[in-house]
Amino acid sequence: MKEESGLLLLRAEEAIESADLLLKEGYLADSISRAYYAMFYIAEALLNEKDLSFSKHGNVHGAFGEHFIKTKIFDKKYHKWLLEAFSRRIASDYDVSAKFQLSSVKVMIDQAWDFLQAARDYLAS
Repeated sequence: MKEESGLLLLRAEEAIESADLLLKEGYLADSISRAYYAMFYIAEALLNEKDLSFSKHGNVHGAFGEHFIKTKIFDKKYHKWLLEAFSRRIASDYDVSAKFQLSSVKVMIDQAWDFLQAARDYLAS
């Protein structure tokens, strides 16, 4: 694994841990943001292994779909989770009237952990 990819995965792990702490303190919107960024860093790490780097979130989402989902390297659920997390992050950051359920934020954090483990397993093989 490339050094930068490893650093991105560490950053993802820290973001998930932060999301969990924020959730426990009741900061649901901030927890959503950290969980999304964890998934984003995971996708970036995987793309980095293919020497691909992008400056826009949409480009990362698309490239992850193209290089890891269409090729069936990863289950399509990971792309779905990434896109859903992005939508929720936009709402949590910019829609002051958005309401979130603790249980659904917890599911999002669990999905981020699952994605991180899948990426680690893939990169270890």
